[in-house]
Amino acid sequence: MAATTANNILITGAARGIGRGLSRLLLEKGHRVFLLDVNQDELDHTAGILSGTHRRGADFEATVCDLRKPSDLRTAVDEAHKLFNGHLDVLINNAANTNGVGGSHLTDLTLENWNASIETNLTAPMLMSQSCLPMLQRTSARRTGGCIIHMSSTRAFMSEPNNEPYSATKAGLLGLTQSMAVSLAPQGVRVNAVLPGWINVTNESKKADESGQSWEDGLSKDDHEWHLTGRVGKVEDVLKAVEYLVDADFVSGAELVVDGGVTRKMVYPEE
Repeated sequence: MAATTANNILITGAARGIGRGLSRLLLEKGHRVFLLDVNQDELDHTAGILSGTHRRGADFEATVCDLRKPSDLRTAVDEAHKLFNGHLDVLINNAANTNGVGGSHLTDLTLENWNASIETNLTAPMLMSQSCLPMLQRTSARRTGGCIIHMSSTRAFMSEPNNEPYSATKAGLLGLTQSMAVSLAPQGVRVNAVLPGWINVTNESKKADESGQSWEDGLSKDDHEWHLTGRVGKVEDVLKAVEYLVDADFVSGAELVVDGGVTRKMVYPEE
């Protein structure tokens, strides 16, 4: 993402966590960002913070959207179309239902909880990409199209107990990524996936702001040393992956793991 190029970027799940961190950092770099989230309270708080340094309605906009409701999604995309004047450079499908992380054991998993993950983590990225395609695709007036980044997870490759809904949908995003990369190539749209590992973003929320929580709070020496790189991940690490994929015009259908090397590390039972 060249420093001299300002991009129009839409991020789902942007009120807290990785999405909020990316929104803030991208705005600081001079990009225009449209934030979507289902949580009104968190989104209002984030928009209020961003308004202190950036112009709402010009540099950024934020709107509540339940991605499980196609009508909400289409309305949000229409609003983004107005802000960006029909030109979108980057769609980041970041929103996720995380109730399936360490949730119910498979014997107690309800269809309702399963569907909540499927609809938010997998169906919504497909629908959002579909709805944004007219703003992303190459046209006679646009030499190259934009790009789509699906935020998957290393849990697509490895798991802990009771992760079925989350892991299945994050693995599904990898299939969606490679398929869309092939299907959308004629429209000039590249599609890639980022697979974060442990990215500590507990400080990226309204509650954390109100309590003055910093990134380091709650992290132990063992937490950091568990990673081959010697520390837990930061949202800035995900930003670097996003910037690379936006600029790398020869890369499509790729999976970029950002996990401090953890998925390459053998773990044996303790003696």
